[in-house]
Amino acid sequence: MIVRIGVDIAVRASHQASLADERGELQWSGYRFRTSPADLEQLWSRLPRGVAADDVTVVMEPTRNAWVPLAAWFRRRGAHVVLVPAERSADLRAYYAKHTKSDRLDSVLLARLPLLHPEGLYSERGLGPGDPLRRATKMHSTLVKRRTTSIARLDALLEILGPDWHAAFSGDLSNLTPLRFLAAGYADPIAVRRLGRARLVRFLGRHSRGAWGEAVADTILAAAAASRELWSEDLEFTDLAEDIAVEARLALRITEELKELDDRIDALVRERDPRGIITSAPGVGPVNGAVILGRLGDPGRFRSLAAVRSFSGLVPSLDSSGISGHHGGPTKHGDALLREALFISADQARRQDPTLAAKYHRLMVVSGKHHNTAICHIAATLLTRIAACWNAGAPYELRDLDGTPVTTEDARAIIRARYTVPDSLRRTRTTTRTSRRSKESQRAPSTGPSQPNATQHTAA
Repeated sequence: MIVRIGVDIAVRASHQASLADERGELQWSGYRFRTSPADLEQLWSRLPRGVAADDVTVVMEPTRNAWVPLAAWFRRRGAHVVLVPAERSADLRAYYAKHTKSDRLDSVLLARLPLLHPEGLYSERGLGPGDPLRRATKMHSTLVKRRTTSIARLDALLEILGPDWHAAFSGDLSNLTPLRFLAAGYADPIAVRRLGRARLVRFLGRHSRGAWGEAVADTILAAAAASRELWSEDLEFTDLAEDIAVEARLALRITEELKELDDRIDALVRERDPRGIITSAPGVGPVNGAVILGRLGDPGRFRSLAAVRSFSGLVPSLDSSGISGHHGGPTKHGDALLREALFISADQARRQDPTLAAKYHRLMVVSGKHHNTAICHIAATLLTRIAACWNAGAPYELRDLDGTPVTTEDARAIIRARYTVPDSLRRTRTTTRTSRRSKESQRAPSTGPSQPNATQHTAA
């Protein structure tokens, strides 16, 4: 007897479960339980007699991370766990709301879902957010963005002191030496003057390991003098320096966390991919390789290579009706971080693999595609090949269009000779139209009266 358990997951309250047989007839519904071993054992005991664990399918809508321990428990019992994607559950909820008083995708509908859309249900075998590599790569991406925000804020604050400070650090505030200098409170021109040239040279030399010396110190001293002359006593240098120091300390702390996280990710990748199959693909470096491996999971869990592409969201959407239909942009279903890593890797891979370069050349020159569209096609192809190499247990191999293996140098020569896109065409295929309003700073003050005041003046 085949049965399906639909679980309506709650984050803080009790979950609800319903049981339906293979014909969709309910055996029981509305059973409440919590994520505890005792409650889960009680739920499992309610299965009809004679039902084997292999015949049980658990259908859940993933709600935050509350589904992770439930899925792990049911899988350990031998049941098949199916997650309903968020976009699919939203469509079902919209339909369900038209015919019921509630728009909630409840456990009864989830238990009957395999009858409604069996081909769209995929078993969840991984740990989801419980997987350490998946979690670590997401955290790495988040920390990089936070650090970028802090660096941008630092740059904006230094502009208040004057343009010479940006030039003094060569525009590279991501370097540890300027961050440590600013974190020490030396964005105050008066503090820099008190520090003196000799101690400033020693400070820069110690923190840069000799890379920065007297020339940089003189530039910083000149920038400090220019700030004093520019502002005189109109600006509280001490308060501004403290604000800058806070941002610099945040950037330094994030940098330290990133270094520790990189070491942990490297260890996880070496454990899962000791042969370096993922990073053997062209354009896939250690960072993007870790993201692809962590966010994609085991490529062998997919039933086909088409399923791998569909999971990434890089396949084109299809709008069809009757005998007509057309393809649109990527569906963007799945993991956004995975698509980002594949897009960046694909842009490098088409410069290294002749077969990918030929496809990119055809899409740009013959088909008239935009650069981003062409790269999305390359990214989908690259992902397919990575999955195929993983399943075969063999590293990626560069080949010419006739299948002949080529070296990295030969591949680059082939690409230069046959598949170079003219610069004039590339400019037209990579430009993005930007409206005047989108170019305006969102923090800039208004250049005119607000619309309500303008209306009042007109009426007067």
